[in-house]
Amino acid sequence: MSIHNIRKVKMNFAKRTHNCGELRESNIDDNVTLNGWVSVRRDLGGLFFIDLRDRYGITQLFIYPEQQPELYATAQSLGQEDCIWATGKVRRRDSVNTDMPTGLIEIWIEDMGVISKSSLPPFEIKDKSDVSEELRLKYRYLDLRRPSLQQKMIIRNEVSQVCHRYFHQNGFVEIETPVLMKSTPEGARDFLVPSRINRGQFYALPQSPQIFKQILMMSGLDRYMQIVKCFRDEDLRSDRQPEFTQIDVEMSFVDQDDVISMTEGFIGELWKETLDIEVAGGFKRLSYKEAMERYGSDKPDTRIGMEIVDLSTTVNGSGFKVFDGALESGGIVAAINAKGCAGYSRKQIDGLTDFAKKYGAKGLAYIKFTTDGISSPIAKFLSDEMMEAIKTATSAETGDLVLISSDSWRRALTILGALRLEMARQTGIFDNLGGTFDFLWVVDFPLFEKDDETGDLHAMHHPFTSPHPDDMEKLDTVPEEARSIAYDLVINGAEVGGGSIRIHNSDVQARMFKALGLTEEDAKEKFGFLLEALTYGTPPHGGVALGLDRLVMTIAGTSNIRDVIAFPKTTSGLSLMDGSPSGVAAAQLAELGIGLAEKPE
Repeated sequence: MSIHNIRKVKMNFAKRTHNCGELRESNIDDNVTLNGWVSVRRDLGGLFFIDLRDRYGITQLFIYPEQQPELYATAQSLGQEDCIWATGKVRRRDSVNTDMPTGLIEIWIEDMGVISKSSLPPFEIKDKSDVSEELRLKYRYLDLRRPSLQQKMIIRNEVSQVCHRYFHQNGFVEIETPVLMKSTPEGARDFLVPSRINRGQFYALPQSPQIFKQILMMSGLDRYMQIVKCFRDEDLRSDRQPEFTQIDVEMSFVDQDDVISMTEGFIGELWKETLDIEVAGGFKRLSYKEAMERYGSDKPDTRIGMEIVDLSTTVNGSGFKVFDGALESGGIVAAINAKGCAGYSRKQIDGLTDFAKKYGAKGLAYIKFTTDGISSPIAKFLSDEMMEAIKTATSAETGDLVLISSDSWRRALTILGALRLEMARQTGIFDNLGGTFDFLWVVDFPLFEKDDETGDLHAMHHPFTSPHPDDMEKLDTVPEEARSIAYDLVINGAEVGGGSIRIHNSDVQARMFKALGLTEEDAKEKFGFLLEALTYGTPPHGGVALGLDRLVMTIAGTSNIRDVIAFPKTTSGLSLMDGSPSGVAAAQLAELGIGLAEKPE
């Protein structure tokens, strides 16, 4: 049959000439057709109004019931969220609505029809609502009609487009890496995929394309980029998802400064394109040690002040068992000054103590500097001279509350870092920071971290991170003291990305595996192909992975990661809309050679 003889399918609606957000005063007297969803209906007797919504905006339509009885009957039958078309003439509104871009005009309907009727929605489609998140996630297709949520999806798209453009302009090749791969040493966090063809064998979904992007550097593709889905089967938090998206970047013949400079250029372009904010490069840098000692976090928000003060020397030999015990065991005594909080009640202090205990604190010492003098349960253990020294060290004044933690170095600082943020929330400091952005790099991370229970070493970033050149010998003697060439990008106290210079020498990589407790056989079994590839002239290389979800959250000004993902999971990893994860038929498991163990009582 000739293509010219194929009949066109006639649709049951008039296609739109404009969207619901674009008509302006210049369109007055134009004949237009709109398609969209009924947001609001208002029957005022002499006039019938419809607010028609699509992702571009809202336009007001109206009918004269007495002059247009048939259209009025159709309009009266409309329900909320009905999908309709409407044709009419643009005219100037009698009452201007300055809150909406189309508020100067309205459409006098000449013809209209229903494209698709809607069931009664379980909640009203509007931005400000008390509807539970669980209900919104169950009906995500309705939730996504909310303008604020659609705007976040649009911002996400803008971030992706800037990403593709920026890295293309800088000579990067966009390459897809496998989604089915070999399980890693951290396999307990892998999502496993059984193989039907190779029964008893499993793929893993990637936690990161790390190995593959390093292989690409060894292949001579010296600049790689990918916006990639990653998966991690671990306990979830409000800012994490079992599947997440990262902007993955790798470069050859570079050092740390090269990677950081390229990343800062991307961030600058991203902020300019999405927020029209100029961001200068040369972000400040803090070593991991300095970040912990000043802010109690390796992702510090440096906008809020309240820096940690080490009181170890100040209170040494105080005779107070809690302080002395911490110092004798190699720990520290440190404090923060919560300005103007000396009026905190006992109940409020107890609340802070309970909060600190979530981070491992056994208790919380405090000193109030009031107009009536010093108020503190530890005052009787400290001399007047020592108390004055604490006041001087913390720059405390009348009206201030000093909170003190004494524990191991890491735990004491972590406790104070958490309290620092909590006090900023309670005192409203964060409320005055809207629209401000604080960019910094945390560098010189430890190469390893030690498990408090087993004493085993784990790679702080991953086992392919290069040791710091000055600490290379420590890799074989005191690996827990070795630093790495690793760097994290922090914006407003949130880690939005991290990277490192990689190991490009097979001998160093083998020593790294040995320090992690992997035998030669284990290393060969899990990473034999990488170790072999390293022997074929590997260039020095490094990269960074930026969390796309985190970046969009920061730009969109939300603290909820589910706001920037179209179809997110709950904090327990459930997809309420489609009901996953779910059971599968026994026949499917049998074909895979898998049986389910009985659930223990």
